[in-house]
Amino acid sequence: MNTEIIQKLNYFQEKTLGLARSYGLDPYDVIFELVDYDQMCILASRGGFPVRYPHWRFGMEYEHLSKNYEYGLSKIYELVINTDPSIAYLLNANPFLDQKLVIAHVYAHADFFKHNMWFAHTNRNMLDEMANHATRIRRYVDTYGVDQVEAFIDACLSLENLIDPQNPFQPVESGISEDEKKTNFPERDTLSFLIHNAPLDTWQQDVLGIVRKEAYYFLPQAQTKIANEGWASYWHSKLMTEHLLETSEVIDYADHHAGAMSMSPTGPLNPYKIGIELYRDILDRWNRGAYGSEYESCRSFEEKRAWNTHAGEGQNKLFEVRKTCNDISFISNYLNEAFCEKHQFFVFAQNTKNQRYEIISRAFDDIKRKLLTALTNFGQPIIEVEDANYGNRGELMLRHRFEEAELNLQKAEATMRNLYSIWGRSIHLWTMIDGKETLCGFEGEKLAIKK
Repeated sequence: MNTEIIQKLNYFQEKTLGLARSYGLDPYDVIFELVDYDQMCILASRGGFPVRYPHWRFGMEYEHLSKNYEYGLSKIYELVINTDPSIAYLLNANPFLDQKLVIAHVYAHADFFKHNMWFAHTNRNMLDEMANHATRIRRYVDTYGVDQVEAFIDACLSLENLIDPQNPFQPVESGISEDEKKTNFPERDTLSFLIHNAPLDTWQQDVLGIVRKEAYYFLPQAQTKIANEGWASYWHSKLMTEHLLETSEVIDYADHHAGAMSMSPTGPLNPYKIGIELYRDILDRWNRGAYGSEYESCRSFEEKRAWNTHAGEGQNKLFEVRKTCNDISFISNYLNEAFCEKHQFFVFAQNTKNQRYEIISRAFDDIKRKLLTALTNFGQPIIEVEDANYGNRGELMLRHRFEEAELNLQKAEATMRNLYSIWGRSIHLWTMIDGKETLCGFEGEKLAIKK
């Protein structure tokens, strides 16, 4: 890329940062790097990090991203990682308009990383930590062989969701012995439990610890996908439309922005679209004083006008939401019936006979419950360790905390198989099947329904 383009990017980087700060954003410093699309796919497959431990999963993800781009199915416009300073990658083939949009988007992400409470406990020096993890695992590969190490990593990665989202906010335990920890049930952080209690070699404990540490690092990004992407989209939209767009760029910008915000009524949720619209709705309601149960109960225009004594607080409210919310609290606290009606939200299901999607409810309570169910633990089952010595035989008893959705028994069997390979003894699981509490077991061959 020629010097003139780099100078223009540097100019817009400084200009965008100044504008962002003038509105009250306070992002980490951002280091922007220009990469080609193959480099972008490599980075994206590794979670944005140039160096990660070797594993076939990253290669498969690279192949998927690369082929999607090659066949015109998808394209990565921006990639930014939660470090201090933040690192962002710009695709060198992007038109200059897209570079401006991405720079504005990235600075809002860096502000969210810095100030949102769910990121407060993350390691801001994760670049070095990831490189350290890679060095240690390569050392284990040299010592024990690629097949043995990779097979163990496979088992660990299949369990990486079995962590406790509240763990980073728990007070540090003091004066508690290892024996007391072993009997402190139920235990939701299954990975921590296995590290301390499973019959593992030292290198296996370290590998499992690496998988757990990286799972906790990426956890807030999964917890705040809607709130984070909505925040970045809100600010890139505001900065672009009010300050950064040239007249000649308006039509192309509108086309690109609309494409990013599109969402099929029966397709997956678009976090960019839901997030930006919910922030705009919060700004509008708090600027008018039109919020809270008292306002919602007002029936006449006069009653609502009388309630508008708190008008003008929208901007402050946005920054409060950015600081405190994850996706569950974002939806739970600020999604309302009027918003769902305006944006035509509804609950749908696929008809098994004709394979068509059909609306099954337009009720606000059903819509909100559906959204929150999908967001709770990212739609994955909540599993807790209930007993580490079931039947006095050292077998492991788990319990599925039932949240309306039954377990996928095929996936449950695969997970229990990997747990068995780590624990070394039978695995048991209480769950709900057909509305009845049911005990499942895995003793080395296949899943068995016991009662």
